[in-house]
Amino acid sequence: MIEAILAEFSGSERVAEAARKAAWALEPRDLDVRARIRMRVVSAFLEEGLAESDLAGTTGYGYDDAARTRYESLLARVFRGDRALARLTFASGTHAIVTTLAACAAPGETILSAAGRPYDTLHHALVTAPYSLVSTGVGYAEVELDPQLRFDPVALAESLATSTPRVIFVQRSRGYSPRPSLAIAEIEELVNVVRSFAPNIFIVVDNCYGEFVEEREPLEVGADAIVGSLIKNVGGGLAPTGAYVVGSAEVIERVAARHYAPGLGTALGPSLGFGRALVQGLFAAPAIVGESLRGLDFAAALFSELGFEVEPLAGAPRSDTVQAISLGSADALLRFARGLQQTLPINAKFAPVPGAVPGYVDEVVMSSGAFVAGSTLELSCDGPLRPPFQVYLQGGTLAEHVALGALSAADAVLKGPEAEQR
Repeated sequence: MIEAILAEFSGSERVAEAARKAAWALEPRDLDVRARIRMRVVSAFLEEGLAESDLAGTTGYGYDDAARTRYESLLARVFRGDRALARLTFASGTHAIVTTLAACAAPGETILSAAGRPYDTLHHALVTAPYSLVSTGVGYAEVELDPQLRFDPVALAESLATSTPRVIFVQRSRGYSPRPSLAIAEIEELVNVVRSFAPNIFIVVDNCYGEFVEEREPLEVGADAIVGSLIKNVGGGLAPTGAYVVGSAEVIERVAARHYAPGLGTALGPSLGFGRALVQGLFAAPAIVGESLRGLDFAAALFSELGFEVEPLAGAPRSDTVQAISLGSADALLRFARGLQQTLPINAKFAPVPGAVPGYVDEVVMSSGAFVAGSTLELSCDGPLRPPFQVYLQGGTLAEHVALGALSAADAVLKGPEAEQR
């Protein structure tokens, strides 16, 4: 397999040799777990019993939209929730997360981020942006991570012993942060700590990048709601836009009232003919996530061979479809993005440049050439221009394509002025 990939690679022999040493990471692993995750989705489809007539969709208000109803029912089955709200009118995962938090925490009540500060855009929306939730009277607090940048159950317990927030927020993936992503076992421990103090607190998990990576999902360990983008793992590379919330019936009703208007419930929201893409993308998603994990494992092994710090390590358990690689400088980060861009199916001739991104203090460089604009289930990378100059390699629908992208990125990095130091 690696020789077939190297046949499309025209870079240095040093990178090619490192790739041969890293090739073991491309081999499928945890096949029994991957099979059970796939069968979870297959079983949900068989239980749902879709007909082709269910996929037609509606326009206008979207009343009686069978495609939307069936899709949300499938999501509820797959993620073990009471109900789901999945709408094209959610512009992003951040939009859906903020809507959910605002629906669950009224002015005078507090949101507690239980595993450190969330990613920049969300923190900005909650705390520092004009018209943020904090500006409306909603309280906000954080529980710091431990010295190893892990969730700290003792610190969470100490916080809950002195105050009772209305909502606990949990970010599963690392965001633009050196911290590791949260495993389901850690989320389960977090939930148990919260329930031991206040069983009625809403626990909301940002599930972006985490779907179908582990065998269990957050609702199965006691969370009240999970939120994610449809153009990440769940969309299978086919969803055109949108986001979802899955959880308890109460949370879904609250979110619908916030997203639309009180009293309208979940009856609105046309699927606009995209029902087929949403449903088909969900069916394919577990297999594509498996491809992404194989490719990211190879990228971790390759950059480790070349002397870079990576997290997680190749072969280590994964909690999301993100690979962090510490590159050491802004120049190396930019080179990585440009090297990866050269292998993407769309806009491969473009050269990424750093720029301002709403919600981020630092400039960010991004590499993306997706069939669905902004889709991070498709291969992409980004990273803020700040120490430790980590790049976050995301997604990939074909393991071999992720591997080729990693090779091109590595070759570009090693052509930089700091290469001789390695």
